[in-house]
Amino acid sequence: MYTRTLRRTLFLLLWGGASVTSYAQSDPAPLVSGTVTDAASHTPLPGVTVMAKGSTIGTTTDVNGKFSLSVPAGSELVFSFVGYARKELQATGGALTVDLAADLQELSEVVVTGYSEQNRKTLTSAISSVKGEELKNIPAASPDQLLQGKAPGVQVSANSGVPGGGVFIRIRGSNSVNASNDPLYVVDGVFINNTNLIATGLGNQVSSNPLADLNPQDIESMEILKDANATAIYGSRGANGVVLITTKRGKAGDKTRITLNNYHALSKAPKQYQLASGPDLATLENERFINDGGNPGLVPYRAVSAGGRGMPEEQPTYDRLSDVFRTAQTHSYELSAAGGSAKTQFYIGAGYFTQESVAKPSAFDRFSLRVNLDNSVTDKLRIGTSTALSRTHRNVSSNDNNPVGVINSALFTRANLPVYNPDGSYAKYGSFDNALALIRNLNNDAVGSRVISNVYGTYQFGKNLTFRSSWSIDFNDMYENNFNNTLILAGQPRGTASSFLSRDITLLNEQTLNYSVNFGENHSVQALVGNTLQRNTFQRTSLAGQQFPGNDLTTIASAATQTGSSSRSQAGLVSFFGKATYSFKERYTADVSVRADASSRFGSENRWGYFPAVGLGWRLGDESFIQDLGIFQELKLRASLGKTGNQAGISDFAALGLVQGGANYLDLPGTAPLQLANPNLSWESTRQWNAGLDAAVLQNRLVLELNYYDKYTSGLLLNVPVPRKTGFSSLVENYGAVSNKGFEAQATANWLPKGVLQWSTTVNIARNVNKIEKLAAPITTGSRDIFRLEEGAPLYSFWLYHQTRVNPENGDAEYEDVNGDGRITVADRKLVGNAWPDYFGGVTNSVTYKGVDFGFTLNFEQGAKIMNMNRFFLVHGGTQSNIGYLSEQLERWQRPGDVTNIPRLTTNASSNNYGGVVQNLSDRYLEDGSFVRLRTLTLGYTVPAATIAKAHLNSLRVYVQAANLFTITPYSGLDPEVNSQSGVSNTKNFDWATVPQPRTLQVGVTVGL
Repeated sequence: MYTRTLRRTLFLLLWGGASVTSYAQSDPAPLVSGTVTDAASHTPLPGVTVMAKGSTIGTTTDVNGKFSLSVPAGSELVFSFVGYARKELQATGGALTVDLAADLQELSEVVVTGYSEQNRKTLTSAISSVKGEELKNIPAASPDQLLQGKAPGVQVSANSGVPGGGVFIRIRGSNSVNASNDPLYVVDGVFINNTNLIATGLGNQVSSNPLADLNPQDIESMEILKDANATAIYGSRGANGVVLITTKRGKAGDKTRITLNNYHALSKAPKQYQLASGPDLATLENERFINDGGNPGLVPYRAVSAGGRGMPEEQPTYDRLSDVFRTAQTHSYELSAAGGSAKTQFYIGAGYFTQESVAKPSAFDRFSLRVNLDNSVTDKLRIGTSTALSRTHRNVSSNDNNPVGVINSALFTRANLPVYNPDGSYAKYGSFDNALALIRNLNNDAVGSRVISNVYGTYQFGKNLTFRSSWSIDFNDMYENNFNNTLILAGQPRGTASSFLSRDITLLNEQTLNYSVNFGENHSVQALVGNTLQRNTFQRTSLAGQQFPGNDLTTIASAATQTGSSSRSQAGLVSFFGKATYSFKERYTADVSVRADASSRFGSENRWGYFPAVGLGWRLGDESFIQDLGIFQELKLRASLGKTGNQAGISDFAALGLVQGGANYLDLPGTAPLQLANPNLSWESTRQWNAGLDAAVLQNRLVLELNYYDKYTSGLLLNVPVPRKTGFSSLVENYGAVSNKGFEAQATANWLPKGVLQWSTTVNIARNVNKIEKLAAPITTGSRDIFRLEEGAPLYSFWLYHQTRVNPENGDAEYEDVNGDGRITVADRKLVGNAWPDYFGGVTNSVTYKGVDFGFTLNFEQGAKIMNMNRFFLVHGGTQSNIGYLSEQLERWQRPGDVTNIPRLTTNASSNNYGGVVQNLSDRYLEDGSFVRLRTLTLGYTVPAATIAKAHLNSLRVYVQAANLFTITPYSGLDPEVNSQSGVSNTKNFDWATVPQPRTLQVGVTVGL
């Protein structure tokens, strides 16, 4: 006879769960014990749920896969675990050994969607899932960079190899011209700000990536929501796709598991710039002098006795690049603990990550702490928190898109000029700093503090209805201190300093009411309604100082001249949303959702935006006429249509007429108009439809996913020209349209799904066609206006002169006369390519044999163009009197009959080779940026449990990993994965002294205690 006493615990996951009651026994029942293992590898399975069938008596296996349970003799036991097939056995009173087979029905897994979870069988949306296991141990500072090649339709590339730097990520293309094209990131229900807070103007590589504040080791899974049916529930935040990040949590009944993960890595630049040597430079300069009409007897590099600088072969070569590039180190230390009782579950993770850039002196380090806690107060009420704290430090260097950066100072200075003056001081030439002086004296620090926290409570009303309320904060703070001493040009004559305190705070409150019920065996309904209240506040305080008494006094308080300013901006968002899903026999499914957002950024008459969506799914594989074929284990058609919005990228007061202070006169304060009002300003709106197919054949050994989509964004938020008589040149209006169309395909082959040897491969490929459908007038942007936006063309289009050839007789470059007027003028510039790849994707391969695991990830792009500004400046034909040359300049035209695309050396503007109207802005420097990159290659070994038990360890894995081991590309620059103008709207694939992605070798160990 059993007596119910003590504990009654509600097992609720984040979005709901089932009730389990534990019992104390007045008369002990027979004790059943045993071990649960993986049927293929025979390794213990911790966390398996063991229940007595027909009762609420249950437990879970410990870290060694062991369990014990007091149940009546003859009881049926049910064993269940995520990713494994359910199994039932009869308790015989003795020890049991239970083998659970992996469930290869990948399409049956539970997927996190907007504000709920859904069985993938009934999913009608296009959602890609990436598990945390696939992301761990990759030497990258931020989790978004780890998605490279993992999800179809998601294009990810780092702007540069600077640790903690910006990342370019697009989900199904770019929708907007001026507004943001970045996806929405949601971490455990918290909307993440991805605003770059670094204010120091030292080139675009120093733009920070706010997601670098997150520790990738804490991630359980990432879901990428791509179509409107998945994203419309996020309304004005979902136009560019949504990335849902779920972090690790403890499990009920788990013994506390402590895990230590540690890896160390060495990195080098896989490729170096090839500069013309001292003798080569002198030869080129002499040739340029003669081509310009100079006397061959008076060339600059001739014998010193004849009044020259010495013969070409006598010129020295100083290697400045070896002072800039280094073998960089990365270290990562992670310690976590997870577990829980039936009442309380927890996960605590602490980490330290430090990474040097391969280009001195940049570096990044991060301290992080995460606490996830869930507690069942009663059998109906559950509370918890997800809180992450981080502290980051960036040693900010000056590099790309900056003529006086560290790399350019080494590149531009001629190779035959000494690094030091005769007195030992740093030698400087022209407007360029000494690279070593910059490396040793740059004093630019950016220290960030981040709090991402969510506190929630759920209450269960009966069996089917759950109410949830959550309060969230994303507190992002960046403090920068910069001092330029007198040893570098920026600090002359007597030192300069600047200081910035930037703070971005988002407060969020959400309520949801979730209803889920099954009617009989065939009908199921899920429905939710909710609302969101959001407020975002951005503020910045800046100080500057000039004229310091010495290089040792670096604070602005020591400056003779001190100035300062401050700014503050605030915006609010109110939202109401609802969603309903009906499924019949898990065969026919319909989704309907709608969200209404009101933003303070828009005019009073247009603040509300309405974003509906509908999705339909039909699992043909359950129809008898398909089952009779005996081919498909899964076959499903999906279709969806919906609308989302965008308000990011405009100011918080874009619709208002503004005045500003500072218009002073005779030391009296004054104001002046700042911005015209536009009370009709409203949302960008994106309409998207998606058609998809999911299939599994060959006994689930081959799983396919196909999607085709069509997106159309209208009402673009643009700066439209207005008559000058208004006193302004432009006004933010809703005008213009952009479309994106494309397909995505992913195939997973489970070559060997069972047994000691297991092998699987996943391949994905995608194509996106971007087009500007409507624009008030062409817009040029980027350095020297090399990018142009115009109707009928894609974003990121290059606007250049087209070089047709180098005349083999005279060595002059010839260009296409587009308008046929017989002259080469700016009217002859045209669109000559764009930065979009024709297609892109990735390959992931995994092999395990007993305790050995081997895997690799490839990612690739085909057809994108890159503007190589390094060649633009350093294959200059002699027009830059104080700049050196890339060795490519040696391939120039020299004599009649030479066939090359590099014209003769001359400063004669009439030749249009390097100067004059053309000014070098030709497609001579536009290159094919296609590449195939081995992103990671990993070999690991998990020591058998019996072996490590003697050391009182639960698990031990050691591994070696290589990242970016090779890259196959026709691009001549250091790295085809570039965007040094990340801070400039609508530019991509612009390479100017960009730090390349490093080649890395790392060794790591993971220990379970």
